[in-house]
Amino acid sequence: MDGVFYFCTLISKIAIEVDMDINFSGKKVLLRVDFNVPLNKEDFSVTDTTRIVRALPTITHILEEGGSVILMSHLGRPMKKLKEDGSIDVEKFTLEHIQSTLTDLLQLDVKFCPETVGKQATEMAANLKRGQILLLENTRFNEGEKKGDVEFAKKLAQLADVYVNDAFGTAHRSHASTTTVANFFNEEEKTFGFLLENELKNAERVTNNPERPFVAIVGGAKVSDKMLLLDRLIDQVDTLIIGGGMAYTFMKAQGGQIGNSLCEEDRLELANELIKKARTKGVHLLLPTDSVIADNFSNEANTRIAPSNLIEEGWMGLDIGVYAQNEFANNIRNAKTILWNGPMGVFEMSNFANGTKLIAQAVAEATKNGGFSLIGGGDSVAAVNQMGLSKEVSYVSTGGGAMLELLEGKELPGVKAMNMGKVES
Repeated sequence: MDGVFYFCTLISKIAIEVDMDINFSGKKVLLRVDFNVPLNKEDFSVTDTTRIVRALPTITHILEEGGSVILMSHLGRPMKKLKEDGSIDVEKFTLEHIQSTLTDLLQLDVKFCPETVGKQATEMAANLKRGQILLLENTRFNEGEKKGDVEFAKKLAQLADVYVNDAFGTAHRSHASTTTVANFFNEEEKTFGFLLENELKNAERVTNNPERPFVAIVGGAKVSDKMLLLDRLIDQVDTLIIGGGMAYTFMKAQGGQIGNSLCEEDRLELANELIKKARTKGVHLLLPTDSVIADNFSNEANTRIAPSNLIEEGWMGLDIGVYAQNEFANNIRNAKTILWNGPMGVFEMSNFANGTKLIAQAVAEATKNGGFSLIGGGDSVAAVNQMGLSKEVSYVSTGGGAMLELLEGKELPGVKAMNMGKVES
């Protein structure tokens, strides 16, 4: 078990102040994790173990209490990428690719079952002894998973005595393994894992009486994707920073010239309403004063700096400019609570990633000065990870869509199900 303790020490910060109050001794535990990890296209080896490592504290806690663990997860979208004959591409999407990585990280033997439910799954689960781990096949190999099918969920539930949900990244989905299955366990037979519990606690920290000043940074391509989040944040924050492609919809809404920059024409009125609401609430709303513009959507395009509201036809804004970078960073450095969701530019292209990187550095600096920072979603997470700053911020969320919906004030189905009673089986 030396490997277990080594990795638990590495991520001890993640699992503080959380206590699963179920006695797992002698129990078979059905544990929903999020092992939807990136794989090497050539040999299907795991290229980023972050999500697996983040699940280790819950797994090891159950084992150390004398329980056994039955792991279930999805991997990719196998039903949307069927083979030419209409069958599932098992070779590409099997969770068996995760087995060796998980074994290495835990330094324990991890058994693999080539089905999620069925005769073999039932037998392997029944024969599982204390301290042992069984990894089930990809839950999305079953059509009932995404449909939240009751019969499929019931078969999963029959494999174990206890259900633990530690898959925050899919908590916003009403799937069989994340939501429906919880209905087959009594309140004392189901609980959250360390990861999911911490995700909820950290989200609550920025939405419930945050220390001020509270600065939110929202980026990404479309206003429509973040509409509810922006509206809710205006009721909570002191400063709202908007970058990325969505900023140009706001620019045009105010009469600016944005050239060929991304713009949602049907959201111009909404953008003006959000600007008006921010003004009424006394929220400092910051848009990028200048932009790095390009004559083509390419990393090799010609570039220059221009005012964000005076971009010529044939040119497009792909990153925030130097003045905007400094203005945004100065506001972030003075914050006591920081929420960051979405990049400041086309982060995938190195020539338009500087704005996002500078924001990451400013968030890390504010955290070092005593602020609390929550990073949630896609390229924001990628930025702090690539720059080696993940340990320099307070919390990096594992769920983009789930965190977004949580911050929007929505109740996540995977969370709600844990508070409901057991259905008649």
